[in-house]
Amino acid sequence: MARKKNNYPLIESLEITALAAEGKAVGRYNDMVVFVPLCVVGDVVDVQVRVKRRRFMEGYVTRWVRRSPMRVEPFCEHFGVCGGCKWQHIPCEEQLRQKRQQVVDQLERIARVELPDVAPCLASERTTHYRNKLEYTFAHRRWLTQQEIAAKGEIVAGPALGFHIPGMFDKVLDVRRCWLQQEPSNAIRLAVRRFCIEHGYGFHNAREHTGLMRNLMVRTASTGEVMVVVVFALDDRERIGALMEMLAEGFPQITSLMYIVNPKLNDSVGDLDAHLWSGRDHIYEQMEGDSTPDGGEAPPHPDFTSGEALPRPPLRFRIGPKSFYQTNSEQAFNLYKVARDFADLTGDETVYDLYTGAGTIACFVASRCRRVIGIEYVPEAIEDARLNAALNGIENASFHAGDMKAVLTDGFMEAHGHPDVMILDPPRAGVDEEVARTILRAEPRTIVYVSCNPATQARDIALLDEKYRLVAVQPVDMFPHTHHVENVVKMVRRQ
Repeated sequence: MARKKNNYPLIESLEITALAAEGKAVGRYNDMVVFVPLCVVGDVVDVQVRVKRRRFMEGYVTRWVRRSPMRVEPFCEHFGVCGGCKWQHIPCEEQLRQKRQQVVDQLERIARVELPDVAPCLASERTTHYRNKLEYTFAHRRWLTQQEIAAKGEIVAGPALGFHIPGMFDKVLDVRRCWLQQEPSNAIRLAVRRFCIEHGYGFHNAREHTGLMRNLMVRTASTGEVMVVVVFALDDRERIGALMEMLAEGFPQITSLMYIVNPKLNDSVGDLDAHLWSGRDHIYEQMEGDSTPDGGEAPPHPDFTSGEALPRPPLRFRIGPKSFYQTNSEQAFNLYKVARDFADLTGDETVYDLYTGAGTIACFVASRCRRVIGIEYVPEAIEDARLNAALNGIENASFHAGDMKAVLTDGFMEAHGHPDVMILDPPRAGVDEEVARTILRAEPRTIVYVSCNPATQARDIALLDEKYRLVAVQPVDMFPHTHHVENVVKMVRRQ
């Protein structure tokens, strides 16, 4: 029988000595590791244990005995409740140091290969309002915070439009102000919430599957364009029309206004039609060239046939309601520059861009190589990649849809050219072992591996180490105030 939680110990004056995975902090009690959220190195806290295992415990802070001098004041009123931006209380410089250390730890513990010097984590110029996409959820009853409950006053548990409470599919925090996205994101969310309450629109009940309003997505592009997609549970034309007209009239800066009807029991909309209400069914992102996301002017690039420096036109990317695009536009530009630099392109290479998505990296490197071949398992993403290549006048790129194991075969490489460089940007699960074996057989001179999960990346590096040597590591901070870190590595074929 499981031990009752009220028998779990209260640990007094636990000193926090390190940060750990998932944004948690660590202390030691009777030779056991204790994980505690929302703490920083140097804090001394009383901790109520809620999970106890043979080798570790987890708990939450009941009292601050002494606060670390390292700690900074969080800027968001929802800090510690919504589950996002868990490192607001840690100085940005320390966040970068910890993210680099995460990469080092994973490479040493999992990859177990000879490491080059790991570069300092590349900082994001923006540490707030850096996201270009946010998705909000409607809920018929808002989440009550511990502070509200402890106050024991009269509580109005009205509806919510905000973010899911971590680990709870049916609990939503009603967000008043989010610091992740530029305006008009907050203004649009608050206007939609107010309109729906005033006009009696039912908010979604995830357990009973009732309520008209389900989700709201806002995209804000570096070009200044704005996309809004509202997801309804029912095809109620009158109510849909009233809300969409309010948005169109109240927010003329919206350049793409769309809606989706989702009567399913889950929130996925990939298989559903997005209906255009006003504007275009897409927006544009752009990077590099004469209009970089930071407003600067990019240096000219060499014409590989003549050696002359030519002006670089900006790359443009067409973003639809279901398109994938890196959510930090400015830092994506820096991430891709690292990947392109690691590729050491001279203009005569055949580059394979595996897990190409909407072809962003492929388009980014196309002007520096002879040809680029993108492979992606999502057919819709490949269509976006082809559109993006055509949009930018790129004629030396081709894109292929299918499961990576099925597409990337020895026969495929014979037909499309032997890869000189392979760029990998897989999902969090990393590279399938069969795909890694194909890469080893192909023996490109250089592998550039972009990862959002340094642990699976380290696992794959260990496999590729059979023929490749790790020569460069660059962590990149795509998501300030979170524990997440992107990492780019360069591997070269052993002689």
